[in-house]
This record gives sequence, C-alpha cells and structure tokens, in this order.
Amino acid sequence: MLLRNLDLLVDDPTVFLYLVGIVTVGLIVAITVHEFGHALTAAIYGDTTARRLGRLSLNPIRHLDPFGTLMIFLVGFGWGKPVPVDYRSLGRNPRRAMAVVSLSGALFNLVTAALFGIFIRAGAVAWHSPRFLYIDGWEFSSVAADIVGYIIFFNLILAVFNLIPIAPLDGFKVVVGFLPARQAYSYARLEKYGPIMLLMLLFFGYFTGILWDVLIKPVEAIIRIFTGGSL
Repeated sequence: MLLRNLDLLVDDPTVFLYLVGIVTVGLIVAITVHEFGHALTAAIYGDTTARRLGRLSLNPIRHLDPFGTLMIFLVGFGWGKPVPVDYRSLGRNPRRAMAVVSLSGALFNLVTAALFGIFIRAGAVAWHSPRFLYIDGWEFSSVAADIVGYIIFFNLILAVFNLIPIAPLDGFKVVVGFLPARQAYSYARLEKYGPIMLLMLLFFGYFTGILWDVLIKPVEAIIRIFTGGSL
C-alpha cells in the first residue's frame, strides 16, 4: 500500500502523512474487528481462553501483530495477532467449531464493511475509492469519505486474504473443519509447510502482482454490492 505511494513522500509529504493517517484508521478498525470476531465466537462455543487473556476486547492494542500490521501498511494485505483457542473446549464437535471460529473473523470484517457501506448507500458519505486520494481543502466530508473508504477496503482485504487455505491463515482451519474426516486429516498434515508456503506466496505474489490481482477481484465485487461504487 504505502510502497506504491512512496513518491508522495518526496512530491508532497503532507499528502503522504495524510495517507498514513487514513490507512492507520482503516487498518486498526479492520484488524480489531477481525480478531474480536474470533474471540467472541470462541467464547460462544465455550472456550474462555481469549477472555482470560484479554482478547475479548475492542482495544486495538490487544490485537495488532507487528509484522502482519507492517505488511498491510506496506503492501495492502496482512493479519493480526492470532487469538488463542483451546480446541478441547469447543463442545461436542471441536473440529467444526474451530472452522466456525476461524471463519468468524472474515464474517465480522464483511459485516463491518457492509455497515459502513450503508452510509454511502444512504448518501451520508460519498464513495472515495482507496486507489485515489480526494483531498478537497481538508473538508470534513472529504476526509470522512476517505476514512470510510479505507475502512471498507481493509475489512474486505483482510477477510479475503485470511480465507486463503494456507496455514497459519484462517482459511486453512476452515477447510480442515468442513472437509470429511479422512480428507481433513490428510490436509491437516500440510500445516507444517504452511508458513514457508505463505512467505513464498507473499514474496512472489507481490512482486509479480499475481496475489494482488487475485485478491482485488472479489474485493471489488463486494465493494460494488456494499457501496454501488468501484475501485
């Protein structure tokens, strides 16, 4: 994200700092909502681990992962600090419950994006695509529109990115939880290779642009539904 706009730091530092500010707001909202969703769903299923560790909270500080946050700042996708879940405390079908807990982060992001999209659909805020900056005399309505746009964008990016079925992303546990037992066991054995696969995906996907292209298509489709606008 910011790597694509480094020229602003030289050409117009004020605009660059403005971009950093609105990216920060969108990022904090998206990560906080995502991790809170995991914590709340785990608690609903009977696991009190997140509650005891203070993760059942809308305090952003409790959920930000340094490297995952940096990745979102730099390239536009990343993750928060994983919410600890005690598999044994998730009721009669813990594998399926874990899948729902994992899926809930993305669902909370989608709901948040939809709620902010209501402001745009209702005409209370204009739609400002995160691909552009609309600095219009620093008017409140323009700044608010930029912030809402980035909140929607980052919530959708976080949802889509985390559903990629590679460990340690949420999508891996979703797949393991909903596959039949035999196939789930076979797929779960790939977990140990997940981190290196994810790093390779991030590295090659970013520098070739393939990963960004894959992520942006569903994000843009959902933005059209929620806001009526486009990227």
